[in-house]
Amino acid sequence: MKAAALVGVLVLATSLGANAQVEQLYGTWRLLSYTRTVVGTGESVDIFGKAPHGFLTYGGDGRMSAIIVGENRPKPSDLAKLTDQERAELFKTVIAYAGTFKVDGSRVTHNVNISWNENWTGTVQVRNFRLEGRRLIISTDQQIGVDGRQVTSVLTWEKAQ
Repeated sequence: MKAAALVGVLVLATSLGANAQVEQLYGTWRLLSYTRTVVGTGESVDIFGKAPHGFLTYGGDGRMSAIIVGENRPKPSDLAKLTDQERAELFKTVIAYAGTFKVDGSRVTHNVNISWNENWTGTVQVRNFRLEGRRLIISTDQQIGVDGRQVTSVLTWEKAQ
């Protein structure tokens, strides 16, 4: 009987700890950096420059949204007169999506309902995460980058005030 009670307490404590970790994600995070590293060479690139902009929001309702833009994005003077090249440049310097999320240990799964890039809509994006004070570090497992090489990405966020 005592063993069963101890197991119950341990299960409850583990569950409460997991819930507390999920609750720490709730709110809005401001992007500090976004770095992609080529696995084979160790070459690192700040994908959207040294000072990208972005927000990541996790809600208690299980929904999330993210928008990331590069530093020094061009600001068109007249949207009606954009060239195809200008449109392409704007598209290349933004990432935006929203959907639902679930946390399992140190991994967060984003189920993408809508995105800037229809290739992501309907996909599952799994990310590793860790919390360090007011910072949230999100990383990808190794994946094939747009250039065909194995890469990992690390995004560092700070809790928005």
